[in-house]
Amino acid sequence: MSSDAPGATAPVDDLAQLHRLGYAQELFRSMGGFQNFAISFTIISILAGCLTSYYIGFSQGGPVAITWGWLIVGGFCIFVSLALGEIASTYPTAGGLYYWSSKLGSPGWGWFTGWFNLIGQIAVTAAIGFGCAIFMTSLFNLWWNYPNSFGWIYFLYALIMLGAGLINMFKVSITAALNAFSAWWHMIGVAVLVAIMIIVPDHHQSFGYVFGQTINNTGLGGATTHGFIYIYVFLTGLLLAQYTITGYDASAHMSEETRSASLGAAWGMVMSVVVSVVFGFILLVAVTFVIPAKGPSDLSPFIVQHIWQDSMGSKWAEFLIFVAVVAQCFCTIASTTSASRMMFAFSRDRAVPGHQLWKRVSKRDRIPIYTVWAICALAFLTPLPALWFGFVGYYASTAVAVIGLYIAFVLPIILRLRAGEKFERGAWHLGKYYKVVDWIAILWIFFICIVFLLPSFQGGIPFKSNFDWNLLNYTPLPVFGTFVLFGGWYVLSGRKWFKGPVRQGDEAELERIEAGFESPGAPAASPAGQA
Repeated sequence: MSSDAPGATAPVDDLAQLHRLGYAQELFRSMGGFQNFAISFTIISILAGCLTSYYIGFSQGGPVAITWGWLIVGGFCIFVSLALGEIASTYPTAGGLYYWSSKLGSPGWGWFTGWFNLIGQIAVTAAIGFGCAIFMTSLFNLWWNYPNSFGWIYFLYALIMLGAGLINMFKVSITAALNAFSAWWHMIGVAVLVAIMIIVPDHHQSFGYVFGQTINNTGLGGATTHGFIYIYVFLTGLLLAQYTITGYDASAHMSEETRSASLGAAWGMVMSVVVSVVFGFILLVAVTFVIPAKGPSDLSPFIVQHIWQDSMGSKWAEFLIFVAVVAQCFCTIASTTSASRMMFAFSRDRAVPGHQLWKRVSKRDRIPIYTVWAICALAFLTPLPALWFGFVGYYASTAVAVIGLYIAFVLPIILRLRAGEKFERGAWHLGKYYKVVDWIAILWIFFICIVFLLPSFQGGIPFKSNFDWNLLNYTPLPVFGTFVLFGGWYVLSGRKWFKGPVRQGDEAELERIEAGFESPGAPAASPAGQA
């Protein structure tokens, strides 16, 4: 096809392409295109992010921030996914973003991209799992009067991460099947939830409320709902949507386990965002319509439970929360899978301390088991501030996840834009439209990274008379700390030994590595297009 039009050409042989990128087929390539889409769609998880972060949008903007904010963020995220998809088609490797930056820029670009991607992956896994624990606490509270303090939430969170680690010990064909099932669970689940929310409640809010009601529970501007202050509050409330629509780089990280990866990874990334935007909007509108006439009876992280309970009764609330909790468990498992592959690839190129351990893959099932458990442990520790700062600790985890991941997203996009027509197009590309797409993606990412570093509550502004540490947005601390730590490490040491992606050997050596993984229990890697 013409390079002047966006689209796809014929896929290349997966094994030959991976060898050209410098790597042996160590991971087991058994995922199809739908399964690649499914892991990103599962990590985005509208039944997780939309519901666990609903409180953010409602308090920081109200229904306007929830409905219109979702569409605004969703539209821009589609541009970001298009920009990333084009690069993923050219470099379909588990390292994904940091590999792209290293090849399009230099080892220094790859270093910063990789570390921000890894930090973001850990933070988003933590936010997903902790959000799941909040919803599971809601369900157990309704079933057995389970305590809803953050200590008990953290206990459930520990069990969730343990379960995610154990399930990721299964071979990739099993986790891929779980992701495919999860994709259908999400889509059918949203349809069922929306149908129930239409039929069961005796009262629904008006269209004017759902698409026009403004709320400011931040204390900023005396709770004003108009003017500059409200616009500021509205923008901080976009975290609901922006946090939900993250993690779709999973399609790139799973590309070494995907057949026809030069097409599958790109389409998986783009379509996971598009489908999520559509289904997520329907879900959020439905939840907002069933808010009781007097408003939510609870403005805590348990807001959705109380909306459903007050509008439909406890039994219906239990069923809807159950559907969401199952989806959130799938989401946590998938995020652990994606993050472990990113850490494996980064370690394979010697960037992570202890890389000799983290790059090891099990001989039988070809799973990077050590990085799976490293991700589980690091994700478990990430929300610890929630034990002292309550919801703000969870809020900051979501913001760190967004900023870390999107900084990692924007760096290779900048480099691809800089490369211009010298960029080697893959089987799927944007043609002449890459400039428009890349510029929109870059400007949006810079904008949101600034917004989510700002104070979100009046009481969280230092030096105010009513300053409360529990309301402080401490997101800038880990973000700038990451710049200082890894920037200083690179200047003092990393630049001397980190050379970017390390080729594992010549063709004979790559084949020798692959032969070491072949066994009756683990079939050899298949060429593109074969099962």
